[in-house]
Amino acid sequence: MKNQEQLDRIDFAIVTFLQKNARLANNRLAELVGVAPSTCLERVRRLTRIGVIRGAHCDVDPSALGVGLEAMIAVRLRLHSRDLVDSFRQYVAELAEVRSVFHVTGGDDFLVHVAVRDSNHLRDLALDSFTTRPEVDHIQTRLIFDYTPTWRLPVPDDGAI
Repeated sequence: MKNQEQLDRIDFAIVTFLQKNARLANNRLAELVGVAPSTCLERVRRLTRIGVIRGAHCDVDPSALGVGLEAMIAVRLRLHSRDLVDSFRQYVAELAEVRSVFHVTGGDDFLVHVAVRDSNHLRDLALDSFTTRPEVDHIQTRLIFDYTPTWRLPVPDDGAI
């Protein structure tokens, strides 16, 4: 979505409510934003088609899937070409344990959020999947004690952030 001008207050309201609960029934969403259900459905389809709504996500309890530990792995690359950065980002994004990949500024090039069974799994992941990569110069791992995902972005009231 490149052009925010295409959105109006109804679109912003739809996005606001869907960010809070992506499972809202269309009739209820239409009622909340003050439009007919058919209008609401068309707007949601349009917002999806133009890339404003990119998907809906299920928030799953990690422990139910055997995840006992989460961590952020800070990665510094040896060299910084677009090809190396893109290749590394794609590689880590495909690892089963990776939840999010952030390409960042500062002393590190990437922060990689991982979810693993235990500390042995984390150690093996770091050694086998990160330090063996030729483009990786240094990694530093930080355990995550707790976090609260919000899954939402700020939605402007007046069409401007």
